[in-house]
Amino acid sequence: MIILENEILRATIAPKGAELQSLINTTTGIEHMWSGDAAYWAKFSPVLFPIVGGLKNDTYYFNDTAYQLPRHGFARDKTFAAEQLSLAEAVFTLTHDEQTLAVYPFEFVLKLRYRLNGSTLSCTYEVYNPGKEELLFSVGAHPAFAVPFVKDTNYSDYYLQFNVAEKLDRWKLENGLIAAPEPLQFDNNTLPLQPSLFYEDAIVLKHMQTNTITLACTKNDHGIHFKFDDFPFFGIWAAKDAPFVCLEPWCGIADSVTHDQQLKNKEGINVLAANTNWQRSWSVACF
Repeated sequence: MIILENEILRATIAPKGAELQSLINTTTGIEHMWSGDAAYWAKFSPVLFPIVGGLKNDTYYFNDTAYQLPRHGFARDKTFAAEQLSLAEAVFTLTHDEQTLAVYPFEFVLKLRYRLNGSTLSCTYEVYNPGKEELLFSVGAHPAFAVPFVKDTNYSDYYLQFNVAEKLDRWKLENGLIAAPEPLQFDNNTLPLQPSLFYEDAIVLKHMQTNTITLACTKNDHGIHFKFDDFPFFGIWAAKDAPFVCLEPWCGIADSVTHDQQLKNKEGINVLAANTNWQRSWSVACF
């Protein structure tokens, strides 16, 4: 485990999956990350790469060849090379190998850079294309935050506050694939948390103007500001009746029910030229 710490926060990250597993506000004693209880969901904050969501029939085609990938890809199950740069910063690196090339025929370097700055933890995804051909990929975040995170409060005491007033559609999922939209029901940019929100899988949003979502409680003054920029898709999810909520900025999305399974035609696919870099960041500020 790699531990980052400053005067306010302590973060613990596992080299397997470069997965953030703990984020404690040491001034309040609040653990903001989900515990990873396998009775509900045994992960904490998996990285989604080289796809986000599911593929139609778990299959895509590239250059007339069929390849299979599981939901959210393989990076979350791979061990990254870990380098602690300081007490407050670490970098985790994953590169292509024979196993990845068999299911994903692209050379790549994926880095996750975690950094503490005061009460904020940032996570930056850096993708480099070391190959001679274009790199086609998706990447996304999946951090699970504990709800409730303060004793003597309940799940229904918590809410998500969007920082922009806008009307949003929830894109419904059919067997993990994007289907038809329906209006997301929320008032004054606020989405009260209820377990039933996720009984039909994740809330999937597209191209919203919101770039900060606050997770807060009606019974105390603690919570997080979750900030993300230049992620065209966003997921909100929890396992059935589980005491957490995932806030998921994505550069990529599951296949639609009508997708032709051609990787180059996949909605939200990112195309990176040879010998070039790409990056996106999200951050969580604890209060």
